Amino acid sequence: MHWRHGWLILVVGLIAGCRSTVPAPNPASAAADLPLEIHWVRNSAEYRAIFEQTFRLAGEVLERRAMGKEPGSWAVAIDADETLISNSLQSKERALGSRGPFEEVWDEWVDRREATALPGAKLFLELVRSLGGRVAVVTNRRARHCEATADNLGTLVLPYDVILCRTDTGDKRPRWRSVEQGTSDADLPPLEIVMWVGDNIHDFPGLDQDLRFGSSEDFSDFGDLYFVLPNPLYGSWEDNSPD
Repeated sequence: MHWRHGWLILVVGLIAGCRSTVPAPNPASAAADLPLEIHWVRNSAEYRAIFEQTFRLAGEVLERRAMGKEPGSWAVAIDADETLISNSLQSKERALGSRGPFEEVWDEWVDRREATALPGAKLFLELVRSLGGRVAVVTNRRARHCEATADNLGTLVLPYDVILCRTDTGDKRPRWRSVEQGTSDADLPPLEIVMWVGDNIHDFPGLDQDLRFGSSEDFSDFGDLYFVLPNPLYGSWEDNSPD
């Protein structure tokens, strides 16, 4: 072999070798510092699909449940955070370095009124109203956050009839009863709650994390009376012992 041919082969081989060791650009590298659950919530098609799907199916079931009911006599009880509105930006900010006592950081976030509407939520609330129902937002945001929360919902044009925030307990049952008995703060008559929507098992009457040990029959109300949405960021599930 002529020495020039050998030299050419060596140079080409070195170039090819160098190219093979250079990693291909990673389009997801910008999200490398984000925990996967935050990246999924903020950037995945699947997350949006679940919300669109769940609210659409809830609407179809609600049309059946509302049949024959007098307009203004019934309501849907629905959670706020990670159900109607997303706080994923706040989760992102904390993950990327916005530290401090959680309550202090959370208060600042709520006061900013920057939570965004979740996919399908507005159309679902409008459907409740068009069918003659009322919307009862029952949230565990504390009472001091109620005004800012109402402003945030208003800015997003998410219709509701009453918002009941947490006072002395995170147990939502007394607030649901106030809706049913007509003793909520709003000028509303007693309302039959025909559906519950939320992201935490405590958003549904009588249920807790022990349900995970139940049979399939124990979940039979989901997809009919109860509709649950995904929240991998936080929730009562965090206290469960890992298996």
